[in-house]
Amino acid sequence: MTRPTSIDAEPPIIVPATRAALRRALAAWYEQVRRDLPWRRTQDPYAIWVSEVMLQQTQVKTVVPYYQRFLECFPTIGHLARVDLQAVLKLWEGLGYYSRARNLHRAARMVVETMGGRVPDQWPAFRSLPGVGDYIAAAVLSIAFGRPYGVVDGNVKRVLARLFTMEIPVNGAGSHKPFQAVADQLLDVESPGQHNQAVMELGAAVCAPRNPLCEGCPLSRFCQAFKAHTVVQYPRRSVRRAVGRQQWAAGVVIRNGRLLLTQRPAAGLLAGLWEFPGGPVQTGAAPDLACNRAIRDMVGLEVHVEGHLVSVRHAYTHFKLQLEIFLCSAPQGRVRLHGPAAFRWVTLAQLDQLPLHKAVHKALAAEGVSETLRRCVVG
Repeated sequence: MTRPTSIDAEPPIIVPATRAALRRALAAWYEQVRRDLPWRRTQDPYAIWVSEVMLQQTQVKTVVPYYQRFLECFPTIGHLARVDLQAVLKLWEGLGYYSRARNLHRAARMVVETMGGRVPDQWPAFRSLPGVGDYIAAAVLSIAFGRPYGVVDGNVKRVLARLFTMEIPVNGAGSHKPFQAVADQLLDVESPGQHNQAVMELGAAVCAPRNPLCEGCPLSRFCQAFKAHTVVQYPRRSVRRAVGRQQWAAGVVIRNGRLLLTQRPAAGLLAGLWEFPGGPVQTGAAPDLACNRAIRDMVGLEVHVEGHLVSVRHAYTHFKLQLEIFLCSAPQGRVRLHGPAAFRWVTLAQLDQLPLHKAVHKALAAEGVSETLRRCVVG
């Protein structure tokens, strides 16, 4: 079987005898050391799909409890398709990269509405669903349906780069095709799902980014980097620009014992999540004045900044955030939205019912914040 590819590059050619020996060594190792993970106990394509979506950009130990809770609440694709997106985001809360949850929810509805409620077992149909890229398609189709597609993720690239001293930077724009070609050469088409999981397991448990366990690697006798004592030089990476920094100010606006929350728009960063109203602080500007101005612009309220509540730092994919949060009062005035999708006045207890983004959680968990808010609400 073939899949669409782009950007020409010359991958190494692996002779048949080496391919066969690599597969045997890898399969024997995996059979002995494979971790007992919940998604490896099922052949349900929906459950496997959920696990692969969660595992993108997230460590296994973090994913396991989220995966188990998710399937307890939404045991079938029909259950997921029927619920409101806010329920999905709430369950996803803290896992990050929320576009994964939104796309999975959209895809579930498409499967139920247009595909008879069955996860497609063919590349074109499954690959067409929201959030399903080449990796997700290859992983789910190979593991759940035994389709002969090789997976390529960060772990796989690292293993292949060291095995064959591949010089192309793994984070380069043209890196996917040559790594995919090598992964497809190595693929055990008789057991593609097991093979793919074995390569990923090897990258996660043995061929680690730092301090790889080369002496215990089942493929060390085949590894060109190991033989040349150059393992630490692979995989190659292109230098990327430093991550930018932004400062924001937000206000905990209190009125009649309730706090004002606003919902981010349905598209863009942290889409659909709830937060305290606020906005960016321009260079050289006073954060408290920026908070006052942002609240006026976003929700049409004139507030009085009572004092600084907490500072929060949080890293997103493309920037690092410094968030200053202030206590604010707004005794009068009607909320008029300019930007947010919605607003709610909530009690402290109701904060747990809405999907909040990580920076808000960090603020609420900071020392003394909960006590301060309780005093303000009671007062």
